[in-house]
Parts: sequence; C-alpha cells; structure tokens
Amino acid sequence: MEQVDTHTRGPAEAVKPRRRCGIDIAAAGAAAEAMLRALDVDLDVVDRRETPARMARAFVELLTPPAFNPTAFDNAEGYDEIVVVAGIGFHSLCEHHALPFVGTADIAYVPAKMLAGLSKLAWVVQLFARRLQVQERMTAQIADWLVEQMDPAGVGVRLRAEHLCMSLRGPHAGGSSTTTFAARGVLRDHPDRRREWMGMLAGLP
Repeated sequence: MEQVDTHTRGPAEAVKPRRRCGIDIAAAGAAAEAMLRALDVDLDVVDRRETPARMARAFVELLTPPAFNPTAFDNAEGYDEIVVVAGIGFHSLCEHHALPFVGTADIAYVPAKMLAGLSKLAWVVQLFARRLQVQERMTAQIADWLVEQMDPAGVGVRLRAEHLCMSLRGPHAGGSSTTTFAARGVLRDHPDRRREWMGMLAGLP
C-alpha cells in the first residue's frame, strides 16, 4: 500500500509542534530556585544544588510535544469496520496546578479512503498531552485532529486518568479516575455504530 501524507495526500511530512516563543532554560532554572527558596527549601544541601536545573529540564521535557510523520495508507480493500487501539499510556500536566494527570487513551476510527498508521494514533495522544492541559479539551483535540488529518467515517476517543491535583492535594482522592469521551462522524451520529463502539469499550480492561 502506498504511504501518503494524510493532509496533502503527497509524500509524508512531519507534524511539527506548535510555534513557541523559545525556551529560556537558564531563566526557568532561576525561577525554580526562587520558588523553592520561597517555600523554605534548603538548596545548599549538596544533593539539592542541581535540583532547580533538573526541575527546569524536566518541565521542558513534559511540555515539549513530539514531531512525527502522520502516515496513512490507501484503503484499497475498502475496510469499513471499527479499528480500536486501546490502552495508550500518556501523562500530561493539569493547567490549573501544573501537576500530572496520568492515564490511558482508547482510540477508535472507522476508515473511509485511508488507513491510519497505527503508531500514529499513539503519537497524536502525545502531541496533545505534552502541554498544560485539561482532560476534556485534550479528548476533543485528539478526535478533531484525526478528523482533519484522516477524514475517516467516524472517530471515537476515551481518556481515563488519575489527576494528582486531586490525589496529592485538596480532597486527597487517591485512586480516583476521570473518564472523558469524544465522538465524531458515524460513532456519534449513527446509533448502531455508536452502540457497537460503546460495547467494545465496555469489554476493554
């Protein structure tokens, strides 16, 4: 099958992260040091001297989306059943407290003219996870990206995650899980297809 770019239908090109104003790692390290000292953390202990710089580098990694090629293939055989990739692990940062939320994504789509490179369904989760986020928006962004890039007959996304802003602070609701859904095309508008997708979700661990 021919590999094509899912947007132009030409040779595959990398999806690049959104433009940013530039990362100042030194300023981030200085800010981390100032915050820790303001919280009365003793940074003069030998093992903590590099902690602010490590914090800055960690946040750069957590907030830098990957670049990847959104490859797809011609659906020459006309496959039109639901494709599900389940249990895609992800971590993101809550935009309200900058604490992680960690969970899994289950992605379904019904092919039309194109078949997705399956690894790209995992990459698109990382594309929207590596930023300050809320789970509801991230769920919709993944679904909309797949619609725009793949033009499928339908898309379904379920995210389940534990939010450490609830587990480690506030109500201390350790082990709680938040579930969000997004559906597009026949997985939203066609009752039989929607029931089929929901039934598949019910059978997943």
